[in-house]
Amino acid sequence: MPLPFGPSYVRALAPYIAGKPIAEVAREFGLDEARIVKLASNENPFGMPESAQRAISQAIGELGRYPDANGFELKAALSEHYGVPADWVTLGNGSNDILEIAAHALVEQGQSVLYSQYSFAVYALAAQGVGARATVVPARQYGHDLDAMLAAIEADTRLIFIANPNNPTGTFIPGPVLESFLDQVPREVVVVLDEAYTEYLAQDQRYDSIGWVRRYPNLLVSRTFSKAFGLAGLRVGFAIAQPELTDLLNRLRQPFNVNTLAQAAAIAALRDDGFLARSAQANAQGYRYLTQAFERLGLDYVPSHGNFVLVRVGDHDDSGHQVNLALLKQGVIVRPVGNYGLPQWLRITIGLPDENAAFIAALEKTLAAS
Repeated sequence: MPLPFGPSYVRALAPYIAGKPIAEVAREFGLDEARIVKLASNENPFGMPESAQRAISQAIGELGRYPDANGFELKAALSEHYGVPADWVTLGNGSNDILEIAAHALVEQGQSVLYSQYSFAVYALAAQGVGARATVVPARQYGHDLDAMLAAIEADTRLIFIANPNNPTGTFIPGPVLESFLDQVPREVVVVLDEAYTEYLAQDQRYDSIGWVRRYPNLLVSRTFSKAFGLAGLRVGFAIAQPELTDLLNRLRQPFNVNTLAQAAAIAALRDDGFLARSAQANAQGYRYLTQAFERLGLDYVPSHGNFVLVRVGDHDDSGHQVNLALLKQGVIVRPVGNYGLPQWLRITIGLPDENAAFIAALEKTLAAS
């Protein structure tokens, strides 16, 4: 008989499932790794910028010593870049780390954590990991229904997660709408605004969330270097909030949670405006290519504001699984989203032109055979 180690809410957790690595697909289907296209994990198809690679080369000699536990230079760079005091910044091992630290710092067992249907899977994991009560608000057109979320706030609600743009659906909340929402949230409820994809927004969609932090002491803005900055493998995230919040987060943050190479690379990437502009431009072009192909194939998709597109590939509950398997056999890795309650859909990361073309060719072949 198994011993009842740990709280029941931890034993009930289902671990996060990441996108399949290229090497795993190559082994499973007997494919050449060099010919596999991975469009599953919303990574920057350009990879790490050269500026970050140079910074890593210069930092290698420091690896015999522990990282700067406080990330002084990286915090200083973020402080300068975003115009906030350094003690408003919390560093994370990716933004996932920030989300989980926030749950541990702010929520007691049994209290409510609020988030939307079809929102990032880590919100549910973070809530369940602290024994919180998850309040999941039905989505509106695959995105956040902010009015319904306001109505769902209870006396013991302590944390609200909002992703903008939202993963996995790509939906976007305009700045004025989001600001109005923040005005109405009780001050004892912390809003985590997860902006992992904000660098991909068009200029006319940008809003000043960092400026909002000065007005809302209950707002925590979370961002990452894993997407547009191209540092997914180094795991660097950060939060910006007023000191009352950052102090709580830093009491729980693991020491050395951002390693030496990651700190050096993040500083260089933060200053590489040319790489960011190139990435955003290629993403916009790839988005047009994929969505035009979906329209030609008669496939529904959700208009996206990130570096991915959610597309419906069939009408049956196993459609996403079947099409995903067929694509894997052809060496194309995308992301099934049945675990989000979207079994007929796939999430496609926008890649380089040849990668996008390879995916569309494989998808056409799959749909023609079905």
